[in-house]
Amino acid sequence: MTRWRRETILDIYTVLLAAFLFLAPWVFHYGRGAARADDWMSSAFILAVAAAAVLAFAEWEEWASLMLGLWVFVSPWLLGFAHTKAMHINVAVGLIIMFMSALELWLIHYDPPRPDATDRYVT
Repeated sequence: MTRWRRETILDIYTVLLAAFLFLAPWVFHYGRGAARADDWMSSAFILAVAAAAVLAFAEWEEWASLMLGLWVFVSPWLLGFAHTKAMHINVAVGLIIMFMSALELWLIHYDPPRPDATDRYVT
């Protein structure tokens, strides 16, 4: 039986956010092609990194996820779809992804896992 890391749930939430970002152009009827293309490409990269983190964790995946979240956050201004529905969705999703990635990095470095009660009695 594979034992999951306690931070794995954050990666699963990131996978769900990537799926939401991928579907957002259809659900919210984006009018701008740049917003649609950006959301599809960004969600594909985020999904790949988050799925890799779930399957085989490496710290660089969290840093990549943090940078991808930052890209999703700033892309409306850089790609010219500010003040649209897509901007609001990208800002929210980007902030959430950045928060979860930063939280996972913090948990890895500053909140080490505590041994279970059963680990103390193993001889």
